[in-house]
Amino acid sequence: MFEIPSLDTERLSLRGHGLEDFPDSAAMWADARVTRYIGGKPFSNSEVWSRLLRHRGHWSLLGFGYWVLRERVTNRFVGEVGYFDLRRDIEPRFDGTPEIGWALAHWAQGQGLATEAVRAVVAWGDRSLKATRTVCAIEPANLPSIRVATKCGYVQTHKSTFKGEPVLLFARPRTGESGAPT
Repeated sequence: MFEIPSLDTERLSLRGHGLEDFPDSAAMWADARVTRYIGGKPFSNSEVWSRLLRHRGHWSLLGFGYWVLRERVTNRFVGEVGYFDLRRDIEPRFDGTPEIGWALAHWAQGQGLATEAVRAVVAWGDRSLKATRTVCAIEPANLPSIRVATKCGYVQTHKSTFKGEPVLLFARPRTGESGAPT
C-alpha cells in the first residue's frame, strides 16, 4: 500500500483521507456555499464517497492526490486540498499534468487557510512531482480562489469552458530550491 505523506503548516495538519473523514467531508460538500463555484450544487453522500475513493486511488496509481485539512490545535475539519488528474474534457487539455484543487468548509474561508494549505502542497509538489508544471481551473466569478492561485504562483494561461461553463486555466512551473523554474 502506498503511504500518503503528511504535511504540517503553522495552523494545519494535512493527512490522507480515511474512513473517519467521510462524515466531515460529506457535510462540507453538502453545503451549497462551498459548492457554489464547484459544480454549482451540493454533492450527495454517494458523490462524496466516490471522491474519497478517487483521492485514495490517485495516491496508489499516480503518487499524488488529495489531503484532508484539519486544524493542528483542535483537529477540527477544515477542508481538502491536493493534486488530481481527471482527464477532463477541456481545451487546452492537460491530461497527465497534476491539477491542484482545494475546498474549505464555509466556516474556514477568508482566514488565509486556503493559501497556507496550497503553499504547503505546492512546496511538496516542487520536491516530489516529476511534472515540470502544475495547473488549476477556476470559475471566473470565484475571486477568492483566483487570489489564492495567484498568491501561490499560478498565472492565468487560457479562458476555456468546462461542461458548458466558463473557466479560467492557470499554470505554475515547478521550482527548485532557488525558487527558479526547473
